Amino acid sequence: MRATSPVIVGRDEEIGLLSSALDAVQRRSGRALFLLGEAGIGKSRLVGECAYRAYGLGMPVLRGRATSTGLVVPFRPLAEALASRFRAAGTPTDPELAPYHPALARLVPEWRRAGSPGYPETVVELAEALLRLLSVLGREAGCTILLEDLHDCDTETVAVVEYVIDNLADLPILFLGTLRPEPGAALDLVRSAERRHVATVRELGPLHDDQVRALTAACLEAGPQEIPDAVHRRLAERAAGNPYLLEVLLADLLDTGRLRRTDGAWEAVEQPGGPVPSDIVRSWARRLERLDEPVRDLLLASATLGSQFSVTVLQTVTGFEDRALFTHLRSAVEAGVIAPDGAAPDRYTFRHSLTAEALISSLVPAERASLARRAAAAIEHSGEPLDEDGRQLVASLQLAAGDRAGAARQFAEAGRRMLASGAHGSAVVLLERAHPLAAEADRAAVAESLAVARAEGGDLDGALALADALPPVPARSEAAARRGQFHIDLAWAAVMAERTADAALQLEAARVLLGPAPPPGRRAALVVVDGYLALLPGLPGTGRPHRDPVETEQAVQKAAETAEAEGLPVVACQAWQLLALLRREEGFDAADAALERMLSISTEHALPVWRVEALVRLGANAFMRTGDASRLLSARAAATDLGALLLTRTVDGLLAMNAVLCARWKEAQEIIDRSAEASARVGDLSAHRYLLLAGATMAAHRGRRRDMDRALAAFRRAGGEQSLLVPLRSGLCRAFGALLEEDPERAAAGLDEALAWELDHPSYYYLSGRYGLRPLLRVLAGQADRTELEEARAAPGGCLAWNRQFLDLADAVLLGRKGDPAGAARLMASFTQRSALFPVAHHLGLRLVADAARADGWGDPVAWLRTAEEFFYGAGVQPVSAACRAALRQAGASVGQHRGGWDRIPSPLRTSGVTPREYEVFVLLPERPGNQQIARRLSISPRTVEKHMASLLNKTGRADRAALCEFAAECAAEPA
Repeated sequence: MRATSPVIVGRDEEIGLLSSALDAVQRRSGRALFLLGEAGIGKSRLVGECAYRAYGLGMPVLRGRATSTGLVVPFRPLAEALASRFRAAGTPTDPELAPYHPALARLVPEWRRAGSPGYPETVVELAEALLRLLSVLGREAGCTILLEDLHDCDTETVAVVEYVIDNLADLPILFLGTLRPEPGAALDLVRSAERRHVATVRELGPLHDDQVRALTAACLEAGPQEIPDAVHRRLAERAAGNPYLLEVLLADLLDTGRLRRTDGAWEAVEQPGGPVPSDIVRSWARRLERLDEPVRDLLLASATLGSQFSVTVLQTVTGFEDRALFTHLRSAVEAGVIAPDGAAPDRYTFRHSLTAEALISSLVPAERASLARRAAAAIEHSGEPLDEDGRQLVASLQLAAGDRAGAARQFAEAGRRMLASGAHGSAVVLLERAHPLAAEADRAAVAESLAVARAEGGDLDGALALADALPPVPARSEAAARRGQFHIDLAWAAVMAERTADAALQLEAARVLLGPAPPPGRRAALVVVDGYLALLPGLPGTGRPHRDPVETEQAVQKAAETAEAEGLPVVACQAWQLLALLRREEGFDAADAALERMLSISTEHALPVWRVEALVRLGANAFMRTGDASRLLSARAAATDLGALLLTRTVDGLLAMNAVLCARWKEAQEIIDRSAEASARVGDLSAHRYLLLAGATMAAHRGRRRDMDRALAAFRRAGGEQSLLVPLRSGLCRAFGALLEEDPERAAAGLDEALAWELDHPSYYYLSGRYGLRPLLRVLAGQADRTELEEARAAPGGCLAWNRQFLDLADAVLLGRKGDPAGAARLMASFTQRSALFPVAHHLGLRLVADAARADGWGDPVAWLRTAEEFFYGAGVQPVSAACRAALRQAGASVGQHRGGWDRIPSPLRTSGVTPREYEVFVLLPERPGNQQIARRLSISPRTVEKHMASLLNKTGRADRAALCEFAAECAAEPA
C-alpha cells in the first residue's frame, strides 16, 4: 500500500520564501534560491509547489534534474529543463533570439542545423545565450527555471548556473536549485553565492516531533490525535524527521498489517515473531519479497543501472522480450517503486534516489558484484557502438564488479571524447576518475590526457603540476613521441595564456623527447608554437636569444607547407594566422594572402572556428585599408551563424570604431550599448576594452571632453592601461579630441606619447596617429620634412585610409610651401576623395591646413574655413567653429553671425536670458579653465570672456566663479 502525504508539512517558511520570490520576479527583480538538505528531506516537494504556484501566475516553468547514475553528461539538467517547456509550448520564435540559436543548439535540438559543423561554444557563451532566452520567456509574466539534484550535475552546468545567478538581478527570472550538502563544485558554488549575496540559501532540517505526527496523519487521511503512540514513536525514531523515510516506513507497516484500520480507527498490531525493520534497507527488502520474481529481478537490474535508467539498456541487460518487459515495468509502477521519466520517453526513474540505493544494498556484496558484471558484459557486447554515456555506464558497472582497470579504460576513453567535443570540465572529471583506477601501464597516458584537459579548461597550473609528476619514458620510443606531442599541446596552451616562461619550458621538453630529427608534422607544430612564443614579451635571464623576424617568418612558412602536406589542418591554420601577423610589416596585401590561405584550408577541412577567425581578420584588414566595413559585416554574420558569440563581440568592437571614424554616431552607440555590457558579463575583456575605447573615441570626436574622460575611466578600470590599446587611447582618442578643443600642444603631446609606447612595445594597431595625424601636425609646425613624410607613407600603416587622408594634407602643405600650388591642389583633391568617408576628419583637416595655405598662397583657405565653420557649428564643436571664424576675420573675409543656437541652450538657462554666445563660454566651465584659455579656445578676447562671465553670474544667480563652474558641471552631467 502507498502512503504519501497530499500536503507539505513543516515547510511554511520555505513556501513563504518561494511566494515572495515569485512576486519579485513579476516586478522584474530576479531571484536565485537554493534548497539544501539530505536525500528525502522534502526538496523536490517544495520544487513541485513552486512550479504549481508559478503556473498559477502564468509563468513559463522549465524543470530539469541532474542524473544520479554517476554519468557525466554535460548540460543534462539544462537540456531537460528546456525540453520540459518546449515539448508542450514549442520553441520560441522571437527574432532577437536568432543570434543565440547556434549557441543553444546543444540544448535545443530544434535549433540544430543539418550539415552544420557546429561550434564548440564556451560555457560563458552558452550561459549568456541561456540568460537571453530566459529573459525573453519571462518578458510578460516572469520565468521560473527549476534544477534539482545539482550535487550530481556536471561542472559545465555548475558554471552556467553560476553565470546565470550572477546576472539575473534585473531580469524577470526565478532560479531555484536543490542539492544535498555533499562536497563538490555545486556546494562550493552555493556557499560562494551566499557569501556574495547573489542567492538565498535555505537548509532544510528534519521535521520536529509534532510535524512528524502531522505528516503521518496527512498520509493516513486522519487527525493527528488518531495516530497510535506506538506507531508515532517507531516512525519518529526510525525516520529521524526525514519525510521520505517516514512515508516508506509507514508503507511497510501498512503492507505487513502492523498498522491497520479497525472500526474506523487506526491501531498498531504486533505480529508474533515478525521482524521489525531496523532501517530503510530492510524495509525495501521486505517489499521486494512481496513482488513477483520477474518484477523483483527487473527492479534489481534497474537499480544496478542507477536511479534513472533507459528501457533499451535495461532490455539489453535482462534479455526480456518487449511484452514481458513492459508488463513487469507496469507492475513496478503500480507498486509505487518506479515511474516514467517525463523528460524522456525511453527512460524510467525510481521514485526516489534512495530507493535504488536501498534495493542494491539489500543484496550481499558477491551478488551485487555478479549482477554488475553481467550487466556490464551485456552492454559492452550488445553489438551497438558505445557513446560517452554508454562507456561511463559500463565503467561504473565494471567498478562495482571489481574490474578497476577495465573501468579506467572506459572512463578515460569517455573523457578523451569529451575533451575532443570541447567539454573540458566533464573531461577532467572523467579522466580524474580514470587516473587512480588505471593499470600501471596505462596511468601515464591517462595523466597526459588529464593534463591537456586541465590546460584547455584554463587550469594551466594544474596541468603543469601533472606534467612534472609524469614518469620518464624511453628515448626514441612510441611513448616518447606521444609525450613530445603532449608537451607541444601544453606549450600552445601556455602561449595562448601569455605564459612565456612556461611555454618555453614545455617546448624545450618536447624538443628533448622528439630529438634532433622529429617527424615532419611534429617539427611543424614545434615551429609554429615557437613562432607565437617569439611575439610574447621576453623574460630577463631566460637566455632566449633575439630572433630575426625574417628567419622566424621563413621557418613558419615552411611549417605551414609541411602541416598541409602532412594532413594537419589545425597546425596549418595556426601557421598561416601567425604569418598574416608577421607579414603586416611587409604590407597588408601579404597579410591578406596568408589569411586567404587560412580561409581556404579551414573551409576545405570543415574547421568552422578557424574559418570565422580568418574572415574576421580579413574583414578587419579591409576596414583599416579602405574604411569600408562590408567585409567585416560579412564576418560578423558568419560568426553569428556559427554561434561564436565571443568572436561576434570582437567584430562589434571593430564595427563600432568604424562607425565612430565615419561619424555614424547613432550606429556606434547602438553597437556599444548592445555589446559592451554583454562582453563584460562574459569576461571577454579584450572585446570589452575595445568597445569602451570606441565609446571614448566617439566622445572625443564629438568634442565632448567630459564624456571622453568618463569613458576612459571605465576603460582604465577594465585594465585598458595594461593592454595593447594604449597608443589608440593616446592618439586616436585623446590627441584628436585635443584638436577639437583647439589645443595643438596637448594633441602633439598625446601623439608623442603614443609613439613612445609603440617604440617600446610591438604593436599592430596602425591608427594611433603615428602614420597620419602626427606627421601632418609636425609638417604644419615646421618640424618635419619630406623625408619623414615619405617614411610614414612607406610604412604598412601609411596605406590605411584613415592615415592616408592626413598624409595627403601634409604633402599638400609641403608642396604649397615649396611654391607648387598646382601640386598642392592635386593633393587636396586626393584628400577630398579619401576623406569622404570620415566627415569629422575631413572638416578638421580643412581647418588645420587653411592657415598654411593662406600664408603660402595656395588653395582656397577661405572656402575651407567657411565649410569647416559651418560643419563644426552644426555639430556643436564650438572651439573649432570659433577658431574658424577668427581665422576668417584675420583673412579679411566677412563672417556671418549665427543668430540661432537658442535650441542648444537648456530651458532653465534660456529662460534666465543666457545667450548663445554666453552659452559657448558656459559649456567650457566644467573643466574650470581660466579666461585666457577660454579666449584661445573660442578665438575671442579675454575682455569678452570677462564680460560673458559677469553676465552668467548675474543671470544664473551664482555667488562666484567656483559656484558657476560647479553648476556648469551639474548641467553637463544631466542627459541631453
